[in-house]
Amino acid sequence: MEWIQQTDGIWQYFILFLLAAAPLLDVFLVVPLGIGLGLNPIAVGIIGFAGNFLMVLIFGLFFRQLSKWREKRRQKKGITAPSKRETRARRIWEKYGLPGLALVAPGIVGTDLAAILALTFGSSRPRVISWMAISLVIWTIALTIGSVYGFGYMKVI
Repeated sequence: MEWIQQTDGIWQYFILFLLAAAPLLDVFLVVPLGIGLGLNPIAVGIIGFAGNFLMVLIFGLFFRQLSKWREKRRQKKGITAPSKRETRARRIWEKYGLPGLALVAPGIVGTDLAAILALTFGSSRPRVISWMAISLVIWTIALTIGSVYGFGYMKVI
């Protein structure tokens, strides 16, 4: 991540936004990375949330097209069984429903994949987007506070 350190100002935040928007990269990576680089924690939290939530919105809005593309891709590769992440998400879904999946998703399967799976399991778009937003707010705040105090504690030692 040296190249992020070598950029300056607004470009560092732009790179963090792109990382947050990248599939399978959640606030779990972006927030500690940005704060570890010495960037403003509030800005990092907002950027991390925005990039991650953008992907949830895109996946929510274009779910049908994405689902068709994904199914064709899986058939072309000969994949019939669900992945380990999908299996884990299904177990959480069956046990706790959409709220449970949304709240544990960033740490287990990623928010973007959880949104796709929740839609696949039959949840409505507005509910999925709302619960993923709630989850992202909670995790972003927790990770921002934890990173600020965690890195602050590490500097003391």
